[in-house]
Amino acid sequence: MPYDNANPFARILRGELPSIRLAEDEHSLAIMDIMPQADGHALIIPKAACEQLYDLPDAALIGAARMTRRIAVAVRAALRPDGLFIGQFNGAAAGQTVPHVHFHVIPRWKGSELRMHAREAAPAERLQEIAQRIRAQLEGPAPGTAAA
Repeated sequence: MPYDNANPFARILRGELPSIRLAEDEHSLAIMDIMPQADGHALIIPKAACEQLYDLPDAALIGAARMTRRIAVAVRAALRPDGLFIGQFNGAAAGQTVPHVHFHVIPRWKGSELRMHAREAAPAERLQEIAQRIRAQLEGPAPGTAAA
C-alpha cells in the first residue's frame, strides 16, 4: 500500500496541522500526544515518509531512537514517574491509529491506570504546561554525548 501523505503526522511535519512541539532534529520531531494515555505522553515522529517500522531507513531509525531516548530522559526528569513505557505499533491489528511510523513515550505511576489509546483529547492548557516542564529538561546536552 502506498504511503498516505495526507495522514495527520505527515501534515504535522509539513506544518499544516498544529502540534505541541518538544524537540526536533534532522531525523525526527517530538510532540505531545493530544490524546494521552498518561500525563506526559509524547510521540516521536520520524521525518521519513514511512507507514511502518519495516520500511524506515537505518539513518531515520537511529535518529528516532536517539530522539526517543532524549525525550524519555527529559520526561523522567520533568515528571518523576515510577516507570516509563516506550512503544511502537505496526498495523491496525497491532493498535496503530496513524499510518506513519512513530514511537510512544508514556510515563507510568504505580496505581494509575492508562487511559484508552487515541480516545479523548486532553485540555490544551494542561498539555502546554507539561510540555514546558519537559522542554526545560531538554536544555542540557543530549544523553550519550559529552558536554562541551
